[in-house]
Amino acid sequence: MNLDAIKKKLESMQTPKSSGGSSTNTFPRFKPSIGKQTVRVVPFKYNKEFPFTEMKFYYGIGSKKVIASPLNWGEKDPIAEFAKQLRGTNDKENWRLAKKLDPKTRVFAPVIVRGEESEGVQMWEFGKEIYEAFLQMAADEEVGDFTDIMSGRDIKLVTVGPDVTGTAYNKTTIQPSMKMSSLTEDSTLLEKWLDEQTNPKESYKMLPFDDIKAALQEWLAPENDEGSIEESLDFTKEEPKTNYSLSAKPAAKKSKADAFDDLFEEDDDLPF
Repeated sequence: MNLDAIKKKLESMQTPKSSGGSSTNTFPRFKPSIGKQTVRVVPFKYNKEFPFTEMKFYYGIGSKKVIASPLNWGEKDPIAEFAKQLRGTNDKENWRLAKKLDPKTRVFAPVIVRGEESEGVQMWEFGKEIYEAFLQMAADEEVGDFTDIMSGRDIKLVTVGPDVTGTAYNKTTIQPSMKMSSLTEDSTLLEKWLDEQTNPKESYKMLPFDDIKAALQEWLAPENDEGSIEESLDFTKEEPKTNYSLSAKPAAKKSKADAFDDLFEEDDDLPF
């Protein structure tokens, strides 16, 4: 693992930012269960210097449960384009909506779960909090490269449930084992673990631009509105022709922007 790259990533995450659909193939996934577990982050087959894969997703846009942003593959993203248009206006509600439309970053890491070695390498998906804890760990000179196959460290997990978090989600914290150890003493197993891994970016398919645009239109369209909002989604111009703001809803209902808040709560156990 390239520790200099780790430190640069950590620094970029800690620098304040300026204010100025996908379906998935089946692949082995690890999800922490309530209680204590131990995992070992494995050197990543597709990037030996950096074991973490960052991807951007949208949740609950239209009828699509999860949409992987085309930005993951360096392609144009209609949702990001529309959010950029909204920020090009002086309308406060447009800016608020644009923020809700920012994709959520999820991170994948290949792990061996201690006690479940027979399952092979599994991909653990988590959010910013655990990601930053991993980077802090690697940047700590007393810990260093915890993925080293001969002198790395297992990672101890503690997961608590909704009764403790006060939310609908579990919460996991991590810390390195004090003892350095080898990934495995079995050379055949080691070779298998290093070779048989999933590349997250190859496990999601990128939806066509028009399909993502249609999902956005569906989410933005007011309930019971037979009209089109095509004019508001002008992706060919730098500035939108008109400001877009959410239609007023009955007092008993949340606005779409407010409902979207619930999908973007900071957690590491998304239900998707």
